[in-house]
Amino acid sequence: MRAYHLENLSHDAVHGYIPFCSAAELSAGETSEREIIDHPWVQRLRQIHQLQTAWWVFPTAEHTRFQHVLGVMHLASRAIEKLYESLRDVCPDVPSRGYVESLMRMAGLLHDIGHGPFGHFLDTYFLSDFGLTHEALGAKIIEDELGDLLRGVRRNPNSRLEEGETLDPAQIAWLIQRPRESDGGERPRWLRLLRSLLSGIYTIDNMDFVLRDAYMSGYSREAYDLERLLHYSFFTEAGLTIHERGISALVRFMAAKSELFRSIYFHRTVKAIDLTLADLFKESKGYLFDGNPAEDLEAYQGFTESSVLVDVSRWNKSDDPAQRELGQKWRKLLDRQYRWHMVCERSLVFDEADREATNIFSDQELVETKLRNALPVELRELPIRVDIARHIHRPHTKGPAGGQNFLYDSARDTVRPLTTNELFSHAPVSYRICRVYAESLEHGKALTAALDSLLGGSSEDDLTNM
Repeated sequence: MRAYHLENLSHDAVHGYIPFCSAAELSAGETSEREIIDHPWVQRLRQIHQLQTAWWVFPTAEHTRFQHVLGVMHLASRAIEKLYESLRDVCPDVPSRGYVESLMRMAGLLHDIGHGPFGHFLDTYFLSDFGLTHEALGAKIIEDELGDLLRGVRRNPNSRLEEGETLDPAQIAWLIQRPRESDGGERPRWLRLLRSLLSGIYTIDNMDFVLRDAYMSGYSREAYDLERLLHYSFFTEAGLTIHERGISALVRFMAAKSELFRSIYFHRTVKAIDLTLADLFKESKGYLFDGNPAEDLEAYQGFTESSVLVDVSRWNKSDDPAQRELGQKWRKLLDRQYRWHMVCERSLVFDEADREATNIFSDQELVETKLRNALPVELRELPIRVDIARHIHRPHTKGPAGGQNFLYDSARDTVRPLTTNELFSHAPVSYRICRVYAESLEHGKALTAALDSLLGGSSEDDLTNM
């Protein structure tokens, strides 16, 4: 009879039932997966939205990082089920399946552990002040705060570690961090290959959030074919490889992910909220958190969206005049009164041969300066904000992240770069959406004409003046 008491189930809107090991019948020194899931560092993710500010625009998309990381943990098992045999063929020194599966499950569960209020927004407007990213902070939390517990993990719902194997928190911490050019040379090859499941074109992270965000926002109930994408994936000597029969599923996945960026993450009102929040946060962060989070992890554990939004909602009654004024500004944001309104937008698409880095629209400040110079003299001091949102649709095949995925050509029985496939190669490398925001739409025509002049066009080219 199956030992049902040794596992728990969490029902998920996207994946159905997600199993994880319970705390029943643990051996001495053993840690259950449930203990990690129930740990305050993981539970705090319930108080951080997955869609950093888009939930203010898409009312049903109020899901949190906690739901997402459970889904990524689940996809880790599904990926290892498909990939472990091919990984062992390529790397005979790979540890047991139990070790690899538990390692990837914990990496999936903990990959967002360093996030703070408003997710990636915090990286830009706060953590960068201390030379940190949420990944670097997450790696520190994994090793310093959760290391002892992680070393005690002995099993997952599908497999067990072998005698003598001990989960290494440093490997988990390394897996969750973005690859660098000179990174990983000292790591075993099997671990470097596994990193492509967390940093690459299709990963257990983005495969979950594309499904989850599409479903929860109402964009799509099934944005891409997860089953086919996993079925046709395997490891070769080159790295993570997809069979040519799976290329259509990969291209569909990339298109769905790209459309989520355009329609949801980069929605015009979402970006207006981000601009308003950025102005507020720069003034407020001294009140919100004192010092370097890496030096006060205990305080950072309690630093969540819930804590921030409760704190700022009370500032308008503060005895501190500066804080009280900030509280009044925050009150407007909480009431969905945004300072900035989109006046116009233009999109630029970049292919493999394009020199995106030298394009004027790679420099937001330069665009704003040139835009002002293109305005009539009397409007050059107008309060405006330029926002340039960039999405990498198809990573370059060179570089630490872009070169981890390959294509299997069955006719020639060879592994080739993905760019040799026609469907893949015709997808753009990246695109940028350049938007101009102002406090009102009063000078919309002048601002639009100025933006078009930077693109080499003119409003005089319009067929009609509506």
